[in-house]
Amino acid sequence: MRLLTIGAAPGPVAEVLTLGATVHRLLVTCGDGERRNVVLGHPDVEERLASGDYVGGTIGRYANRIAAGRFTLDGRDVEVGTNDRGNSLHGGPDGFHARLWDVVSHEADEVVLSLVSPDGDQGFPGEVRVSVRYRVEGEVVGVTMEATTDAATVVNLTNHAYLNLDGEGAGTVDGHELTVEADEFTPVDATGIPLGDHAPVAGTPFDLRAPALLGPVVRTEHPQIADAKGIDHNYVVQGSGLRRAAVLTSRATRTSAEVWTDQPGLQVYTANGLDGTRRGTGGGRYRQGDGVALEPQLFPDSPNRPEWPSAVLRPGETYVARLQWRFVLSSTT
Repeated sequence: MRLLTIGAAPGPVAEVLTLGATVHRLLVTCGDGERRNVVLGHPDVEERLASGDYVGGTIGRYANRIAAGRFTLDGRDVEVGTNDRGNSLHGGPDGFHARLWDVVSHEADEVVLSLVSPDGDQGFPGEVRVSVRYRVEGEVVGVTMEATTDAATVVNLTNHAYLNLDGEGAGTVDGHELTVEADEFTPVDATGIPLGDHAPVAGTPFDLRAPALLGPVVRTEHPQIADAKGIDHNYVVQGSGLRRAAVLTSRATRTSAEVWTDQPGLQVYTANGLDGTRRGTGGGRYRQGDGVALEPQLFPDSPNRPEWPSAVLRPGETYVARLQWRFVLSSTT
């Protein structure tokens, strides 16, 4: 495993691991003038491989869930590995986040990593070649994920960084404000699979169109939030193309992170499963709510939902997904 650093102070500095094409640490100058690592991470390889929390990793072949690990592609029944309440989650038992990636290039402000996923990997058809490009430019950290295949398959990639703008190890993000540019979210069953179509956020705790403190939201009695022990839901991002999907703000450090994406959905996960088992880069143990993952992606279980944006990738096509974290000085004090 290698650790590769890009960027330079006072701008963002990202430390990227070849294990999982992972964002290990992300140092930014906050609005109060202090530099902080604003992502969660694990201190060593053993802790990372033992963790089931996908901290900072590149997720694939299919981010989020596929119901019962089954779908039909071009009339053929496909069965992939299951690892979450009978469903396939984040690529299955041995997803991309746990693989050693190759270094294609490494420059002062950019690193490119690649991975070959063979035909039949985790049950998915086709040999898929994947690349992830991390680039620091000004106050923006950009992530570009690309994939090609030699046979029809499904692909849905994302990054699973957990943000905490008070700094890694600072405790919960209950005091952070979150805005999500979405009029609809996707209700799920007890195993995280969509119940049906999307539903309006209006009149529910999922309405984050205006900034809302995360603490009160994740403690509401709405059955969707109670069942998940917080938010673990897809939001239908307004608009198309590269646009702002969410804004996370810490009033304490006067720092905001805007999440920009070209994907149709944003999975918001309030670290409901962190239970004190795993150690962080700062030496402490991560507990529920110690970060929030804002994961741009296709909708969950899209291979079984033909009415939703397609996850199918065919030979001759290139899958491209773009994500940006744009750090700005918060106007709050």
